[in-house]
Order: sequence, then C-alpha cells, then structure tokens
Amino acid sequence: MQKTLKSEVVFTGVGLHCGRDVTLRVRPAAAQTGIWFRRTDVSDADPYISANWQCAVHTALCTRLVNADGLGVSTVEHVMAAIAGCGINNAVVELDGPEVPIMDGSALEFVRGFLKAGLIEQAAPVQVLEILQTVEVQENGAYAALMPFGGIEIDFSIDFPDAAIGQQSKTLNLANGSFVHELCDSRTFCRNSDVQVMRSNGLALGGTLMNAVVIEGADVLSPGGMRHPDEPVRHKMLDAMGDLALAGGPIIGRYVGRRAGHTLTNKLLRKLFTQPGAFRRVDCDAQMSERLPGAGLAQEDVRIYA
Repeated sequence: MQKTLKSEVVFTGVGLHCGRDVTLRVRPAAAQTGIWFRRTDVSDADPYISANWQCAVHTALCTRLVNADGLGVSTVEHVMAAIAGCGINNAVVELDGPEVPIMDGSALEFVRGFLKAGLIEQAAPVQVLEILQTVEVQENGAYAALMPFGGIEIDFSIDFPDAAIGQQSKTLNLANGSFVHELCDSRTFCRNSDVQVMRSNGLALGGTLMNAVVIEGADVLSPGGMRHPDEPVRHKMLDAMGDLALAGGPIIGRYVGRRAGHTLTNKLLRKLFTQPGAFRRVDCDAQMSERLPGAGLAQEDVRIYA
C-alpha cells in the first residue's frame, strides 16, 4: 500500500548553489497525492511544483523543477532519492527558498529524519512502472538505459582522470533497504579546480569542505576523506535514484549509467514515456512490494556518523 510520513519533518541548511539559508518541511499528504514541492516564500505565482520528469529542466550540476508559472526549485535529487529510498509515496515538500538545502552533501540527514518520524500505510495500492523493453540514450560519450528486470537495480560506472577517483563501478539491487544501507550517506563531489569556475558563474556559493567531497589529483581535501573507497560512484547512483523518482512511482527495472548525469537520466525518462510499449503501470502486490527500496526499514537501519 502507499505510504506517507506519520508527522512533519523539518530540515535547515544552506543551498549548495544559491548560498542561501533554507528551511525545508516535509509534510504528510493524502493517498494519491504523489510528491509536490511548495515554495512558501512566493505569493505572486503558483507555489506548487510537481516532482515529475516533465517539470525538469536540463541543468548539468543539479536537477531543477519548474512549474507553468516559471517558478522553480533546484537540487531536488537528494531529497527525492531519500523519499524514494524510504518508500514514501505521498508528501508535500515545503521550502522558503529556491533550493533544497544541501545538508552534508548526501541524503543521510533526510533519511534519518524520515525514519525517525515513521511511515503510515494508506488506503491505496502503490502503482509501479514496470519496464518491458530496453530504452537507451547516449550523448557525448555518456550512456543511460532502462531494461527489464525482476526488481529495482542500478548499475553505474564513472571514469575520472583524478587519482582520488579513477574508474569506479558498482551494481546494487535496491530491495531490502539497500539504498539506506549503502548509498544514502555518499556525498556529492567535485574537483578543487572546478570550485572557482563554478563560483565565478554564480554556482556552488554554499559549498564547503563539509558538504561536498573536494578532490585535487590524488588528494581528498575534505576532512576525514572518503566515507567509502568508491563514494563517488555511490553518489552518482544516489543521484540517479533521485532523478528516476521523477517517473511518478517506483520503477521495476534495471538502470544502467555510464558517465551519466542528471540531464541524460531525464532524457532517458522522456524517451521512455514516448514509447508506451516499453513500460506498463501496475498495482503493486505483496510479492512485488518486497522488492521495493523502502520495504522493512526501521530507524536503526541508518548508519550513524560522528
């Protein structure tokens, strides 16, 4: 059955790119609502923005959603990954600024908050999107695909010239809370040489060594180094999870990403939805529900970091 939060959860932090302080409230919502963002700082436009692939605009460094009035919210991928990874189907995400707070650069704090609040079942079945035929996109040496699969799996590879990252690959079945156990704490990353370039373009104004993994050649400049030896590829999988959550429900299928990013994943969803024979929407039964990311999770499943 569909689920929502038992109670409101509040997060405060800074927007990674805008550099502004933001308060974000994730509120319970009725069955069949889906996920919506609401800008509480705006009164002269429709404040609601659907968490839907059709609202995504192509930005390389984050996922931005925009409604028909042109009102937007940026960097939604981490909170969307946490919502999907915890099995939340209905919620309203309120924020008093243009960008979701970056927190520690991962989805860990969102997951902690959601599991602490707890979830309640609702009187409507989860509708899943089952992939029936392979759909793929390629662009500038990057590749992304959705393929038929009996559960939910992400297979991702990255290749960076920096020795601190290099070539990394990981495949993960997302059943049994794997997102929470293995991906949610992996932080966004960037090269030190890119920081000033981004800031000169009005980006990364809220970035610090505490909310991103900053690398320089073979060195990790952020205190404590990597949380996992392959933290960068895990974070790219986290991003993909958040971007795929814009499909409007859990995907039963296998996502393959090779150097893929936000824009390519959104283009993949756009191509998928132009090919009706490539997927079907079905109500989730008890057996299928065991394959979903949020099945069986509890607060103690979140690893604690000092």
